[in-house]
Amino acid sequence: MPVAPVRTSARYRRQVNDTPTPELFSWEFATDPYPAYGWLREHAPVHRTELPSGVEAWLVTRYADARQALADARLSKNPEHHAGDAQGRAKTGIPGERSAGLMTHLLNIDPPDHTRLRRLVSKAFTPRRTALFAPRVQELADSLIDAFAEKGEADLIHEFAFPLPIYAICDLLGVPREDQDDFRDWAGMMIRHGGGPRGGVARSVKKIRAYLSELIHKKRADPGDDLISDLIRASDHGEHLTENEAAAMAFVILFAGFETTINLIGNSAHAFFRDPVQRTVFQDAVERGDGSLIDSAVEELLRFDGPVEIATWRYATEGLEIGGQPIRKGDPVLVVLAAADRDPERFRSPDTLDLTRRDNQHLGYGHGIHYCLGAPLARLEGRTALETLFRRLPDLRLSVDPADLRWRGGLIMRGLRTLPVEFTPEASTRALPSDDSPH
Repeated sequence: MPVAPVRTSARYRRQVNDTPTPELFSWEFATDPYPAYGWLREHAPVHRTELPSGVEAWLVTRYADARQALADARLSKNPEHHAGDAQGRAKTGIPGERSAGLMTHLLNIDPPDHTRLRRLVSKAFTPRRTALFAPRVQELADSLIDAFAEKGEADLIHEFAFPLPIYAICDLLGVPREDQDDFRDWAGMMIRHGGGPRGGVARSVKKIRAYLSELIHKKRADPGDDLISDLIRASDHGEHLTENEAAAMAFVILFAGFETTINLIGNSAHAFFRDPVQRTVFQDAVERGDGSLIDSAVEELLRFDGPVEIATWRYATEGLEIGGQPIRKGDPVLVVLAAADRDPERFRSPDTLDLTRRDNQHLGYGHGIHYCLGAPLARLEGRTALETLFRRLPDLRLSVDPADLRWRGGLIMRGLRTLPVEFTPEASTRALPSDDSPH
């Protein structure tokens, strides 16, 4: 039986159970989506809506349903299973990835291809590599703070949260230092696509693709101790990553890795500015060197206002039900992590930030076979950044009215455009690197 869509974009508002639906995907919604998600959990937990792109999709908002959907093999990651036409399928991925030949990565494929690629890539993305990378992340955090510590003011997004993961991922991939500012520019275009033209994003993606092709060619001839070299060397029973697969994997590591860390740092600092009690708990833990509580704090910040608002696209390969709601074959399904992680059926006082929360199996990095491969690195970067920031600048505070802050209007990620702060300038800073740059 056909399911009638209930549109709740900025352009459409209808009734659910005789109650007006909240307005979704407006600028007001982007500022604080949690009340609307709370309404959906209660009244329409699996809810069909028209997205700003014009694509219709199901939003899954309850924790139990979200966890089921994330692990359901009937929900494919391959956009070719979308029932819409080619133009509709193109609207459901990263702008420009299709035309740039970057589709063959872990966010777009299913087993057995997903199993093969994840196994190969996991050999390069090891816990050992993450652990060895910790000193470099610490060096970057300190150097970036050094660059503004004497000014007494900064924009935490543009001067700290944004460049830290860009330079870290460039180092991890093996991008030479002299090319990393180009990557910073291209990445900046990518995160601005929520409020700007998609064409600019596509051009940026093509530039990254061309650069990665050249870099992979160089690494094949002269491999190093870096992730791209490891991707090239990765093999299993004689299988190797093709150049397209290696380029696509390097691209998605960049795309999925840098914006999540930007938002984790920015959203967490914002949460602390709004909750001085929990901020004090965190700063006390930093002063005591209480690693267990700091780790717990990062997990709670991921749950409370995590960097990924909605999991990447899924498509029903057959008719199925989620939370009692029939889903048709070919329908797009979006699991709303931000809603699931504040479900009162799963978390006690879910709208309260509690850094000591113990039962905290949040979905911030997904669940099932598509659980984020780079989660350990993202956690390392987030923890190092926050610990260093609030240790070195203990009186850090917002320098604008909180109502003046603006959030990026994208679908998948949730993060601030800017975060202006002020603080007591450091009397002296660490010595900058010899080239006077943070990278």
